Amino acid sequence: MRFPLALTTKIASHIIKHKLRKTPKFAMVLQLEPLHTCNLTCTGCGRIREYSTSLKDMVPLEKCLAVAMECDAPMVSICGGEPLIYPKIEELVAGLLQQNRVIYICTNAMFMRKKMRDYLAAIYSPAVEPKLKKLLDQKLISDKDAETIRKSDAAARSKVVIRPTKWMYWNVHVDGLEFTHDLIVEREGVFKECIEAIKMAKILGYQVATNTTVYKETDVAEIEDMFKFLSSLEVDGHTISPGYEYDAAKKDMVTRLGKQPENFFLTRRMTRQKFAKILDWGKAFTIFGTVPYQEFLAGKRELTCTAWAIPTYNIKGWKAPCYLMTDGHYDGYQEMLTKVQWDKYGVVDGVARDPRCENCMVHCGYDPSGALGTNYQSGDNWKNIKYNFGAKPRPFPSSPELAQRAYNGVTIGKGHLAEAKAAINSPAAGARGAFSRKEDEHPETHVGSHCGTSDTSERDDLLAKIKDAKKAE
Repeated sequence: MRFPLALTTKIASHIIKHKLRKTPKFAMVLQLEPLHTCNLTCTGCGRIREYSTSLKDMVPLEKCLAVAMECDAPMVSICGGEPLIYPKIEELVAGLLQQNRVIYICTNAMFMRKKMRDYLAAIYSPAVEPKLKKLLDQKLISDKDAETIRKSDAAARSKVVIRPTKWMYWNVHVDGLEFTHDLIVEREGVFKECIEAIKMAKILGYQVATNTTVYKETDVAEIEDMFKFLSSLEVDGHTISPGYEYDAAKKDMVTRLGKQPENFFLTRRMTRQKFAKILDWGKAFTIFGTVPYQEFLAGKRELTCTAWAIPTYNIKGWKAPCYLMTDGHYDGYQEMLTKVQWDKYGVVDGVARDPRCENCMVHCGYDPSGALGTNYQSGDNWKNIKYNFGAKPRPFPSSPELAQRAYNGVTIGKGHLAEAKAAINSPAAGARGAFSRKEDEHPETHVGSHCGTSDTSERDDLLAKIKDAKKAE
């Protein structure tokens, strides 16, 4: 089977139950954001901008568990912000598992290995040594890490930890190969950490998925290489969605980065061009997206938005109408379902009912439409059954050439800050450091002389890169 039987059965049973009850609207996946604090500032993400006045706020653990019960979605995607920063993340995962939810922890992976080391410390016995040796051989943990795990005390053994289970996935953000991903997350070395965390997770028996957003400048050939590389690591599945210019992301791009959103995000036409081969990807790799949704992305059909099927709860309440657009927050799930005028949103027969929806084709609005099988003439239900119960694609063969294509950035000295670092380490800069005291006070007047450019916009852009490089060092 392409997907685990237990998970497929749980989702199918939930849909059938509500179809028989003729429930007009019901949740399939809860997007739970216990906080919006994040350790990265990814280009294209508007969360930090939208909730900038409440980044330190968190949803209490008890409330997180209560809202999961309230909407009763079979799947919970724990997102944010970076959910592994949430102080009670282990207890949240444990509580949701007790509720029999399927869980996706949507993470940038920077803290994943720490959480897995905590798990090893909690379960340590001589039987764990073969896995420790494998992790050490692949340099996924250090000798010091291994000794700490071996010497775990009673507190470490009694700690609530995130354990491998068929009901949970690490859902790792990967937006391309090394150069591209590090550029989008605005920090070098993140791609390498993602891959090391994925490798460690697979050795320890966790299920791992990845989520990818495709933007205007995304190279489709690179996405295929990314899938091949991740498949060679035996990643269990992938979510992929087009980058959409929702308001908070546009404001962040203009205000923080000084860039124009139209140069970054996809229009509906561009999305169909980028995703023209997604049905082929779905055959070669385990894509977590229904066949109707894949057809929709490829431009072979239309779907109607069903944002109510993937509701979002965060520090301000139930967010409406969807994960990306905010027209209000509600105290109760049923209150949100009742009060939101759902027929004001989405695109129907190619016409946007709200101008903000015009270019949206993202999975949180349209993938549930494919799962609900509303178009019987297109045979959606049968397509999904065949896809879900079909043979799972075999892992793509690993090779040095594939790895070489994957590590195409900072690993080989070609990271997105390479130009800035070269300027810092240039002979002209080396005589007195990158900046003299005077230059530190007014660096914008000196960037051109160090970097061979007099164009103001280029100098400003390079200045920002130099500051990032100095900060990284």
